[in-house]
Amino acid sequence: MSSVLSSFFFFIIAIGVLITVHEFGHFWVARKAGVKVIRFSIGFGKPLFSWRRANDETEYVIAALPLGGYVQMLDEREGEVAPEELDRAFNRKSLASRTAIVAAGPIFNFVLAIAIYWLILMMGVSGVKPIVGDINDASLASAGGFQRGDVITHIDGTETVTWGTAVLELLDSSLGEDVIEVRVLEDGVSSKTRLLDFSTPGLALERKNLLESIGINMMRPKIPAIIGEVVPGGAADSAGIVTGDRLLTVDGESIVDWEGWVHRVRANPEKNLQVELERAGTIVTLDLRPARLETKTGVIGRIGATVDYPEGLFEQFNAVERYSFFTALNKALVKTWDMSMLTLRMLGNMVIGNVSVENLSGPISIAQYAGSSAGIGFVAFASFLALISISLGVLNLLPIPMLDGGHLFYYLIEWIKGSPVSEEIQMMGQRIGIALLATVMIVAFYNDIERLVG
Repeated sequence: MSSVLSSFFFFIIAIGVLITVHEFGHFWVARKAGVKVIRFSIGFGKPLFSWRRANDETEYVIAALPLGGYVQMLDEREGEVAPEELDRAFNRKSLASRTAIVAAGPIFNFVLAIAIYWLILMMGVSGVKPIVGDINDASLASAGGFQRGDVITHIDGTETVTWGTAVLELLDSSLGEDVIEVRVLEDGVSSKTRLLDFSTPGLALERKNLLESIGINMMRPKIPAIIGEVVPGGAADSAGIVTGDRLLTVDGESIVDWEGWVHRVRANPEKNLQVELERAGTIVTLDLRPARLETKTGVIGRIGATVDYPEGLFEQFNAVERYSFFTALNKALVKTWDMSMLTLRMLGNMVIGNVSVENLSGPISIAQYAGSSAGIGFVAFASFLALISISLGVLNLLPIPMLDGGHLFYYLIEWIKGSPVSEEIQMMGQRIGIALLATVMIVAFYNDIERLVG
C-alpha cells in the first residue's frame, strides 16, 4: 500500500511540475506579446483552489483533474470583448505572436529538460560501466565479433560511459536498420571495432529487452558463496548455517558462486539437500530443506539468508559521468536533442509497425516509474522528469488538432495561403484530433492494465 501511495504522490509531483512549466511557457509569452490572460489553470474540472495576486487580472487555479492544464486568454471567438481591450485579444495578434505563444509551451518543456540534464551532469550521474558479459550463440552480437570482457566506449561515434547511455544509443541505432560501429576496449586495453548489423533480413528485436535481443549480457561480478545475515527461524537457521559459512557443494556438485547457490535453492523447494561448507577452516556437512515460497512466476525455494559482499567488489563496475559547467551544458543540449529525435523515431516506427504499440505507457506506468525513480534518489527522479518533459514537448508539437502542434500546423497554412483556416475545417480537425488522442489513451491504458495483470 505504501508503494502505491508513494507512486501516486510522486506522480502528482512530476505531472504538476511538467504541466506548470508547459503552461507557464504559454502564459509568459502571451503576457510579453500583450495578450490578456484570464485564467492560468493547473488541472481540469472543478477548481480546488483559486486566487488573484494584487494588481493582477489573471485568476490562478488548481483544479481537480491533474492530467493537464490550460491558459485562458482573451479571444473574440470565445465571447464578446470590450472595444477598449480588442488590442489585447489573442485572435487580434499577428501570426508571429500567436505562433510564439502556442510554441512556447513545448519549448519550455525542452528548456526544463536541458536544465535538468545540465544540473545532474555537473553533479555526476552514477551508473554501471558497459562491460560485455556472455555473448549468446547465433546472435547479432556474436556475428559482429563481440567478446566477453569488451568495454563499450562509443556507439556510432557517441561516447558511452554507462550502460544507460549505451542502451539508449543502441535503441536509437536499431530504429535506423543500418550497420553501426561500436568501439570497445578488448580486455580493457586495446581499442577495437565491433559491428551490429540492424539491417539483417528477418531480424526481430524486442526493444524492451534490447540487449538480450541482440545477444549481449551485462558483465556481472562473481560473488563468492559466503553467507551474510541469517534470518532467525528460517530454513538456513534451522539447518545450522551461520554467518561467514562458505558454501562448497550441494548434493556433491560444486558451488562456484552465489548465483549458482541461489539457483539450486530456488529450484528445490521443500526438498532435502546435503550441503558441504567451510567454517573457520573446517569442512562441515549438514542437511538443508528450503522453504516453499509462491511467487507470480511460480513456486521457488527459500532459506532465509543473505550474501556477504566482499569489500570493493563492485568498484570495477561503477562509472560516474560528470562534466564541467560548459561541457555539461553542451552535453545537456545534445542529450535533449537526441532524446527528442529518439522519441520521434519511436513514434514513427510505431505508426508503420516496426515497433510494437506495447511500448506505449499510460498514467499507471508513469506513476510506477515516478515512484521507483524517486526511491532511487534525486538524480534518478530528475532524469525521469527530463525524459517525460521531452516526451510531452515532442507529443505536443505533433500536427494533431487539439495539440499545440495542430494549431501551429493551422498557422503554417495561414502563412502559406494568407488567410486563417476556416472554422469548419478547424472543427472537423478537432473531432479527428479527439478521436486520435482517445485511441492512443485507450491503447496506453490497456498496456498499463496488461502489465499490472502480468
